[in-house]
Amino acid sequence: MSEVLLKFEREDREGLVAVGTYLIDAAKRFGIHLEDSGNAEEGFKYSSVVVEKGAEHLSPLTQIETEHFTTRSRRKNERLASQARIDSSGEVVIMTDENKQETAEDSNINDQNEKYKKEFTDLPLEKKLSTLVQLEAIALGETFSFIINSPYMIFDKVMDVMAEFGLKKETDAKNASRPKEHKAPQPTSKTGPKSRKATAKPETGD
Repeated sequence: MSEVLLKFEREDREGLVAVGTYLIDAAKRFGIHLEDSGNAEEGFKYSSVVVEKGAEHLSPLTQIETEHFTTRSRRKNERLASQARIDSSGEVVIMTDENKQETAEDSNINDQNEKYKKEFTDLPLEKKLSTLVQLEAIALGETFSFIINSPYMIFDKVMDVMAEFGLKKETDAKNASRPKEHKAPQPTSKTGPKSRKATAKPETGD
């Protein structure tokens, strides 16, 4: 099977993916969430990316992409991840759009961490030791809770198996959302159904 080296520049992640993979599926495998600016009811996503290298290894613009980019200014080598398919081996480098929501959340978490560090640093030594003991007790309690609840993990595994039955339905829905340009035409029979020749029944005398 032919493979391509795919790199996501912003996230600093890379790996080999098979030719025929859509960029949106590759992003999911790498744990990358792409923002969608479209309408979910239309059956496809408007997650746009910029191909910094290897644009020649991707499928041509689809009708959906052409219509989408005519309504807005298209950046150089900008593609819709759900429409762009890797068609040949090589190296492809992708730049995703900055996820503003995740950036704000990360900034908030960093601010909280710095606040906690400062508060802990300002505590007297006895209070610091007391806090560490409490944290250790919490961690130990969570360990016991995990051991006690481990039978429930078996139930979770059963649920995972049951979820596989829904995989076919999800796959069918994914195939239905693929660009019509990439769907193989259904084979048609060149010959019609064979007709049986009628044979005359010999006449018999009385």
